[in-house]
Formats: sequence, C-alpha cells, structure tokens
Amino acid sequence: MALTLKDTFFISHGSPTLSIDESLPARHFLQSWKDKVFCQTPKSILVISGHWDTSFPAVNIVQRNDTIYDFYGFPDRMYKLKYPAPGAPELALRVKELLMESGFKRVDEDRKRGLDHGAWVPLMLMYPEADIPVCQLSVQSKRDGNYHYNLGKALAPLKDEGVLIIGSGSATHNLRALANLGGNVVPWASEFDTWLKDALLQGR
Repeated sequence: MALTLKDTFFISHGSPTLSIDESLPARHFLQSWKDKVFCQTPKSILVISGHWDTSFPAVNIVQRNDTIYDFYGFPDRMYKLKYPAPGAPELALRVKELLMESGFKRVDEDRKRGLDHGAWVPLMLMYPEADIPVCQLSVQSKRDGNYHYNLGKALAPLKDEGVLIIGSGSATHNLRALANLGGNVVPWASEFDTWLKDALLQGR
C-alpha cells in the first residue's frame, strides 16, 4: 500500500551559506526535520525550486543527480559539497503525465540537469544520507499565480503515492537588493509577507 503524505511544504532556503553557516537558525530547523517536523520517510521527493526557471514546465530525468553550484563568490568549501541523491525518473514521468492530463500542453524532459542549490542545500540538511530519489520541476516566473496554483493542484495525487512535495525559495528573493538596504525591509516586501501569512492562516 502506498504511503499517503498529507502535507506539502514550502521551505525558504535563504542564502547558499545555509550549507555551512552553523549560526543560522534555519539550518538547525532543517537538521531537525526527520525528528521534529516530518517523521515519515517518503518514497521519493519532488522539489520545485525558484532557481530553475523555464518557459515551459520541465522535469529532470536522471539516474543520479549531480550537484549544481549555481552561486558565485562564496567560500571555496561550498563548491566541494556534494549531494549525490539518486534521480527519480519514474516520478519525473508521472509528474509530466499529471500535468499534461490537467491541460498543460507541453512538459519538457531534461536528461542532464542535476539539483540546483534550492534543492540540494535544504535536502542535504533534511536527508543527509542522500538515499531518497529526488526529481525537480521548474517554475515559470513569467506566468501568474493562477497558473502555478493549477500546476500545484495537478500534482496533488502524488501525495497519495508516497511523494514528498517541497517548494523551495523565499517569499521574496533578491539578495543584491538586500545588500543595499542596510537591514531595512522595503514596504512592498513587508506588505506581501503579511498578505502571504494571512492567506495561509485563513486557508485562502
């Protein structure tokens, strides 16, 4: 009988330094994942990362995931970290099937891409053994919220098939702008964060 997972998670993966910086509370939260947050062991993991942006939905179909270092100017030891999780080609094809059955007319297959840091950095802390198959699905940032809502809705059956679905990114994400703010929060970011919190708490 397939494992039923009732929860889908959105994780803010923050800066890539989450991979090495012991002072970050988010690092310790993710390290406690299996013990305190989500004790079930999924059959496979689907990550939708804000760092894979394509014109059409795409899934990576590989036997073993390479570690993509899609960040620049960070400490050298970060580029030596590896997260060689097995790929999840069956899951990738299932994702494609579900999306196309729900009206998405094109879903691309990427047979070379590994895991970007939006996937492997949090997973390295959550599942350090790297023994659970992982597949990534891209986002389409030029499309609106309704589009992505429908994309997520199409994936809902995966929760009844033992798949842990993780959205990885941040409510807002512009580290270059952050560096120039001197610790201040721009009004539009604060307003959106409040709206997002209220929407989630009210089940909208």
